[in-house]
Amino acid sequence: MSASNAKPPGVELWAAFDLPLNEIDHTWKNLTHALSGLFCASINFLESSTAYSAPSWGFHSNSSKLRYGALPREAVCTENLTPWLKLLPCRDKTGIALLLDRPSIYRSHYHSQRLRLISSEFTGIILEQALTVVLQPSMRSNSPASSGYGFLQPSWSVNSLFGKQVVGQCVLAKTSRIFFEMEKDLAFKVDKLQPLSSWNNSAFELSVIPNKDIRELNAVKNMGSSVLYVFEVSDSNDHMPLDVGIRWKIPLVWSCPHAPFHMNRYLMGSGNERGSIAISLRSTHLHERFSRASDGCAVHAVIFQVVPWYVKVYYHTLHIFVDGKAQIISDVVRKMKISPSEDKLSPGSMELLLRFPCNIESATLTLDFDKGFLHIDEYPPDANQGFDIPSALVTFPDSYCSRSYQLDGSIHYKSPLLSKFQEENPVQTYTEVLLVPLTTPDFSMPYNVITFTCTVLALYFGSMLNVLRRRAGEEERLEKSKASEKPGLIPLLLSKLSSKLKGKEPESSPSLSTSSSILGPKLLTKVVLVGLLAVIWNYYLKNG
Repeated sequence: MSASNAKPPGVELWAAFDLPLNEIDHTWKNLTHALSGLFCASINFLESSTAYSAPSWGFHSNSSKLRYGALPREAVCTENLTPWLKLLPCRDKTGIALLLDRPSIYRSHYHSQRLRLISSEFTGIILEQALTVVLQPSMRSNSPASSGYGFLQPSWSVNSLFGKQVVGQCVLAKTSRIFFEMEKDLAFKVDKLQPLSSWNNSAFELSVIPNKDIRELNAVKNMGSSVLYVFEVSDSNDHMPLDVGIRWKIPLVWSCPHAPFHMNRYLMGSGNERGSIAISLRSTHLHERFSRASDGCAVHAVIFQVVPWYVKVYYHTLHIFVDGKAQIISDVVRKMKISPSEDKLSPGSMELLLRFPCNIESATLTLDFDKGFLHIDEYPPDANQGFDIPSALVTFPDSYCSRSYQLDGSIHYKSPLLSKFQEENPVQTYTEVLLVPLTTPDFSMPYNVITFTCTVLALYFGSMLNVLRRRAGEEERLEKSKASEKPGLIPLLLSKLSSKLKGKEPESSPSLSTSSSILGPKLLTKVVLVGLLAVIWNYYLKNG
């Protein structure tokens, strides 16, 4: 189940189209906008050609009409879960979906929402929804066992994990069941103590009697087989809620199955100019359990990696080390497809098929890259945090995680969840998201330039407007005073005549004297200085 539903941080979107090649990119853009509006997420950021790629065989089977995109920084929160729940027939009001308590989900160690749409001419449109949650049972009521070979497994129940109980199925659901699976390693250890023929034995006790228990077919020798307990939700109601749980009676130590290799990816180098990407594989020594290869003892791994265009990877610098020793590329790489990035057009992608011997301990792949430069408009608001490189997907084509359960006639039903158990999906694992720091400009400098320029312009134009406005106001006041104190015509002529007889010049009009006082030398000096400062500042900005 983890290989199908567990996904990397952020958003991962892929789609296979049944359209002509010239219509796929346009349809992809419409799809991203539709999903973005449906789930209140930033999936529409994948519409740009720099955000998605077209893998050939590294992600899925050969297909030229497949598109893949990822947003590592898109966090999943309640505003994404609510639209997802609205797609359920009874939402989260009744049935199994009643257990989807927000606080319980978001305090879990890991959770992932999955939506899958399948369109076919024969079946129509099929919608599959899956919510994967990893919860930690409370350890308060369980103290470590005093024995020297293990600790007591934590007892738990649905009510203790989610804070709710199942009280009936959705009225629109044909079937509603809870499956409790005991994996191979744990079932094998319990079988050694007492055969798993009962829900209550010397090792554990189930809180509810299951309707059916099913054994896995074709179990590997000396490894045990998984056991599946089936609980019918239709048998519960308000008076008899269904609270599935387990109480351990003895201490046991076990672990879940792992992939053949444990993957890690990290950055090497320093500075904002260049660096290297390293992918590390460490053997888990579990190839004997999974491997079905027919060409000898070898483990195959398919690596699919997408790198943004501003991380310019030099694929010819690929180096492979096995147990610390450099290897010839052709001895390890069986198949390769490289799609170099194009600046501001498309990301780069790498698809590798690797073959390792079973007895290796570790392997490392390294690639050198240069860090590009972005335009100032292309930087996000939190550019100083760094830029994300999506997780790399590693697929092990020789390893499968399917289980086969035999169903008799009394419980012969078609269950989507059981069909997932039956599918032979290859084991997949994702690496970490890389955070690459790029050269970031000082975003405060444009602000400083704009501030200083606007200040000088404000002083200049403010002074000019102040002078012009004051002059107009003075003229208006002089006109009003002249009109109020204007003498008659006969007194004015008599005054001029007497002045000439006395030999004196006639007095100048007050408007002319006022105008000359307004346009005095001090005012002209101020205007010239402000204009000169504006010209000097403009020249400094242009040549600076």
